[in-house]
Parts: sequence; structure tokens; C-alpha cells
Amino acid sequence: MSINVNPHQQVVLASNNAGKVREMQSLLAAMGLEVLPQSELAIDSVAETGLSFVENAILKARHACRCSGLPAIADDSGLEVDALHGQPGIYSARYAEEAEGDQDSANNTKLLNRLTGLTQMDRRARYRCVLVFMRHHEDPTPIICQGTWEGRILHQPEGEGGFGYDPIFYVPETDCSAAQLSAEQKNSLSHRGRALQALIQQLQTYYPPVATA
Repeated sequence: MSINVNPHQQVVLASNNAGKVREMQSLLAAMGLEVLPQSELAIDSVAETGLSFVENAILKARHACRCSGLPAIADDSGLEVDALHGQPGIYSARYAEEAEGDQDSANNTKLLNRLTGLTQMDRRARYRCVLVFMRHHEDPTPIICQGTWEGRILHQPEGEGGFGYDPIFYVPETDCSAAQLSAEQKNSLSHRGRALQALIQQLQTYYPPVATA
């Protein structure tokens, strides 16, 4: 016998990032939740006008709740580089503002250029993720969970997997880039995976487990 939440419970995922959707669906599906990307409900992205990961995640979750009438989970995450005083931070996804073509590649190139000449010790960085769960758009007590993933920035991209800054993010535990990890490895180590595990524990409050044969 296994324990899962109600398998018919639907939750909107307030993200249009295909990589994030894949990662979060794989982990939340294990709870029995039906995770619906906001794009499937024709919900447009809301302007990320917050000055922190927490503010932006709340903005996105509230918008998805209001538009769908369903509970929503929103993520705001990014890369913090110590030598750049925490940049690109909340602007990670649009770091190379004038990018033409692939945004991820442009972001990586800009970051590598900013770090030219710095040693390994000066290239310390971390991924940070904030997840927010809201039951409805007026929820006065949203669940807020955080996760971090420590590493450093490589001198050049390595690996073909992942997304975002993964090809230039070195993972000490596995001695490779995040882009060289399997999906299972990344979920167990990453900032988003850690934040999701904390969120899953909290969600038991709203979705009590039911026994299944």
C-alpha cells in the first residue's frame, strides 16, 4: 500500500519555462497532484516587478490563482555570483537584455565575460529558488519555501543537458556541471528540488494523504 494525496487535485504551475515545468511536474506528480502549466489555461505571464525572489513568486502565484480559480504554485529563482555582489539574481532570466537568438546562451556568455580573469575561488556562486503556494488569490498565509545550491562558475560551458546557467555551473558533489547531470541527480541536488521537497511536506496540510492499494 502507498500513500498519496487525492489524485484528482489540480494545481496551476505559474511558469512558462519548459525546463522548470518538467522538473516540477516530475516531483509533484509523485504526490498525486495534477500539475497544469499556466500556458494550458491560456494564462499570460504577469510582470515581475518585485525587488526580491519572494515578491516575484507571490506576484506570479496570485495572478495564476486569480485567472484560473485554482490553487497555484509559483517559482522565482536565479543565480547569485559573489564576485558580482549577487548578480544576476532576480534578473537571471533576462541578464543579457539585448540578446538575439538563444537567451540562455546570451546570458551565459555575458556572465563569463564579466568574470574574465577571476580564479576559481573568486567564481563562487549559488542557485537560489523561492516557491510560493497559494490556495486562492486572496490567500493571507501563502506557503513560502526556499532552497539553495552552492557551486561556482566554470570558465566555459560543459554538458548539453539542463537549461539556464547549468552548462557553466560547477557542482562540487558530482565534479561536473549541472548540465551533465541526469534529471534524477539534478532533482536530488538542486535548489528547486530542495525547495520542492520542503513544499511537499507543507502541502500535506492542504492535501491529506489517502491510502491506495
